[in-house]
Amino acid sequence: HCLSVRAVCQREIDCDRGNGYSWKITLLRNYWKSKVKQEWLNGKYSNIPSQNSLPEKSMYPMDVDTWGEILEAELER
Repeated sequence: HCLSVRAVCQREIDCDRGNGYSWKITLLRNYWKSKVKQEWLNGKYSNIPSQNSLPEKSMYPMDVDTWGEILEAELER
C-alpha cells in the first residue's frame, strides 16, 4: 500500500518520511489524498458541469503544489 500511495504522492510521502513519521503514520496521512489525487489526475472530474455535480469524496485537503500538478494535468488534456 505504501508504494502505491508513493507512486501518486511521492513528494508528500518523502516529506513525511523526512520528518520522521513511521510508514504506518505516513500511510494513514496520505492514503485518501492519494486516491482523490489519482482520480483528479486521471481526469475523472474534468467535465463536471458544476460543483454540485462533484461526488462527495472528490475533495481532500491538498497543498498548493498538489493542486498545481492537477491543474497542469487538466491543461494537457
